[in-house]
Amino acid sequence: MRRRANVIVAVVVLVAAAVFAGMAALRSGGPAADGPEAGFARDMSAHHAQAVRMAFTVRDKTRDPGLRTLAYDIATTQQAQIGMMTAWLDEWGLPKTDPAGPMRWMRGHSGHPAAPAAAPAAMPGMATREQLDGLERASGRDAEIRFLRLMVVHHRAGVDMARAVLDRTGHERVRRLARSMVDGQRSEIDLMTAMLRERGVNGA
Repeated sequence: MRRRANVIVAVVVLVAAAVFAGMAALRSGGPAADGPEAGFARDMSAHHAQAVRMAFTVRDKTRDPGLRTLAYDIATTQQAQIGMMTAWLDEWGLPKTDPAGPMRWMRGHSGHPAAPAAAPAAMPGMATREQLDGLERASGRDAEIRFLRLMVVHHRAGVDMARAVLDRTGHERVRRLARSMVDGQRSEIDLMTAMLRERGVNGA
């Protein structure tokens, strides 16, 4: 009985070792921790999280059905994309944040100049704390205009980030998501620009 138990334990240990070795092999062939795929997944998730916050904020402050629908679509679409990108990082065995700071992968891209390693570039298009506080305090038409202006700028930067990763990766799943972001957010920019014109505002 003792010999049989020892054999079973040995088999379990060997199987576990094989599984871990297989997982390590799969991960070693995946995107690098400092590569564009991981950087895009991390930074776009943070970028999306702010868009989700702003969208839910304005949805509670407006009675305009078109804007409420748009805000809901932005929130649900981008939350789903955050889940997808987080799952990629888990699959690749990579951390959710970059200890060296955001946007390293995008340095040198058009509109995002190179920055020294000691001074990571800021994430483009993000609303400031003051702008978010202003949106939280606003109501009615004021809240609508604040949201639309902030989100147009936010989406333009998101499109730029998605185009940047398309220039840097051959990973098909990353490319597929990035292309969908470019198409979807450009369409929403056009819609939000039209909504601003309806409210007597030209541009963002």
